[in-house]
Amino acid sequence: MKGRSLLGDYAESLRRPEFWIYSTWLELVTKYRRSRLGLFWVFLPPFLYAFVVGGFFARLQGYDIASFIPHMAIGYVLFRFVTVSLNESTTTCAHHAAFILDGRVRLTDYMLRVMAKAGFYLVFTIPVVALALWISPTFEPLGLVTLLPSMLLLLLNVGWMAAIVAIIGARLTDVYEFIGSIMMFGFLFTPIIWTAEQVPAGTFRGSVARANPLFHFVELVRAPILGESLEPFTIAYVIGLLVIGWLAAALVYRRYARFVPVWV
Repeated sequence: MKGRSLLGDYAESLRRPEFWIYSTWLELVTKYRRSRLGLFWVFLPPFLYAFVVGGFFARLQGYDIASFIPHMAIGYVLFRFVTVSLNESTTTCAHHAAFILDGRVRLTDYMLRVMAKAGFYLVFTIPVVALALWISPTFEPLGLVTLLPSMLLLLLNVGWMAAIVAIIGARLTDVYEFIGSIMMFGFLFTPIIWTAEQVPAGTFRGSVARANPLFHFVELVRAPILGESLEPFTIAYVIGLLVIGWLAAALVYRRYARFVPVWV
């Protein structure tokens, strides 16, 4: 494992997706096959958050329900994608200890398996988001043009984060609880049940909220779709985080990935 490259291993895993993408799909299919309602349980949480919780908070804050529901829907599904990816990355090496000890030491396979699972959940929520956008008076179809590059930036950022927490999680099992607590706390500082205009840039509350990466991940994807203005700082923040994060993740992976078979 000495001197393994994070970028090299990710590239090799992407060229050989048989393990991480097909096994993830098989896991989801077999999991919901045992349920009477099957994949309905995938659609239920985002539907409830978007239309029930979203409607409640719209009324509570005096927003138009038809405008707030898509805000809530997109914010929730993006937050869940990041949360699932990072939470499960903390334990992915331990869960695949048998594979690792058997010599399958390209750890990016296990990181991508977690991200693929979160990605499948995200794809399954498309009908819910589409329904929310259909009732939205602020939906901007041209904003969908930005969806591909913004989602790519989101995926790349989650990629380096997953690598770091997977390596640390292989050594310290408490990281799972720590990341879970951070993500729950981060939910309150992400514009999902509230809007970015409630915490203007330049104010103390605005500065605290904008220190949260999830704030920018959600706004980067959602704002153009809902016809909202995207702060230039958000674009700079996400790109800057991408560069710094990948440099840090590459160093961590090169230095510590070789110890993972011992730790698990």
